Amino acid sequence: MPHSAEDKQRAITRLRRIRGQAEALERAVEAGSDCAPLLQQLAALRGAVHGLMADLLDSHIRETLAQQPAPSPQAVDETLSLLRSYLK
Repeated sequence: MPHSAEDKQRAITRLRRIRGQAEALERAVEAGSDCAPLLQQLAALRGAVHGLMADLLDSHIRETLAQQPAPSPQAVDETLSLLRSYLK
């Protein structure tokens, strides 16, 4: 979770953009659009979600693993679990 006001606003803006992409994809499916444009829209949506996830992971890792003097073993395990789920 982003902690600064600026990071939160940036995440919200990206989420709203993702929601708009998903709604546009839904409208295209309802309209019976051809497969190629649907696949392009889906790929763009996936890229947007992956970009947001990468930013949140970056923020989480920096906050968790930058603890002084060292991160707890639990924090490391949690971070590794997040990375594994992201890389699936």
